[in-house]
Amino acid sequence: MKEQLEAIRKQALADFAAAGDAAGLDALRVKYLGKKGELTALLKQMGKLSPEERPVMGQLANTVRADLEAALESRAGELEEIALEQRLKDEALDITIPGKAPKLGRRHPMYQALDEIKDIFISMGFTVLDGPEVELAEYNFDRLNADEGHPSRDWSDTFYFDEDSRVMLRSQTSPMQVRAMDSMELPIRIIAPGRVYRKDEVDATHSPMFHQVEGMVIDKGVTMADLKGTLNTVVEKLYGKGTKTRFRPHHFPFTEPSCEMDVQCHKCGGVGCPTCKGEGWIELLGAGMIHPKVLKMSGIDPEVYSGWAFGIGLERTAMRRFKIADLRLIFENDVRFLEQF
Repeated sequence: MKEQLEAIRKQALADFAAAGDAAGLDALRVKYLGKKGELTALLKQMGKLSPEERPVMGQLANTVRADLEAALESRAGELEEIALEQRLKDEALDITIPGKAPKLGRRHPMYQALDEIKDIFISMGFTVLDGPEVELAEYNFDRLNADEGHPSRDWSDTFYFDEDSRVMLRSQTSPMQVRAMDSMELPIRIIAPGRVYRKDEVDATHSPMFHQVEGMVIDKGVTMADLKGTLNTVVEKLYGKGTKTRFRPHHFPFTEPSCEMDVQCHKCGGVGCPTCKGEGWIELLGAGMIHPKVLKMSGIDPEVYSGWAFGIGLERTAMRRFKIADLRLIFENDVRFLEQF
């Protein structure tokens, strides 16, 4: 039995030293020291020994058990240190370093202006529509009474996809007027915000990609007075009571009569500066009464119904709303500029 005890001790100590993790070490503990372990099984044979041998073998067995338990505890501590070192390498995180406060973003000033416009028109009973940016000439021009030969259809003004000039990046959100007239029941009150594209040179008030908000009302008895009253109300809600506006006669193929509405330059107060090109006013939108031909092409009787429409530049609205001097700042994504809002 003495030889068996020594063999168990030798093999167990070697196995404990070779254990690679805590789970493997615990399995070895059960193998050698558990209730059904090898050492326990050998000790159950003590009854077969003579009375003289029992005390000697008992003392040796206790020594072997103590040695194994000590080796087991020592190896467990070593494995714990190894695991901790590996965890520190893997996580590489010093939890004593003060944390960094998250930097919160802000809503872009242009979209702040858009949200305000939406809220104003929704409060007036308007519906917000969305439409495609890649548009057909049928909706962008034909159904809006802009025949072949109209300057806006020229390749120098519009981004076309095909040689036949039938598919393009929409140059205005006005096609949503036609789509609304085709799909909605009368009366109609809608606004349609979205990106539009024109071959404009970049300057303080122009960009080849910008945003518009199209608005339209069709009902019985709608007049130009309704258009002016609505737009003046919107402008005062955006820019404050007493904001100065002016309406100038203009021509658009899809409205008759037509006008453009300007707001007094926020930078110079009407004196004249680079932002307003010395005029003292900044063009904000084009508008007018919907042309009878446009109504007829959508199956609406102009003798019964009338309507008005407008298209407002969202960037210019934001410029006036937040007193921004240069439209290019809106697209440059300079955090120093954007965090002011």
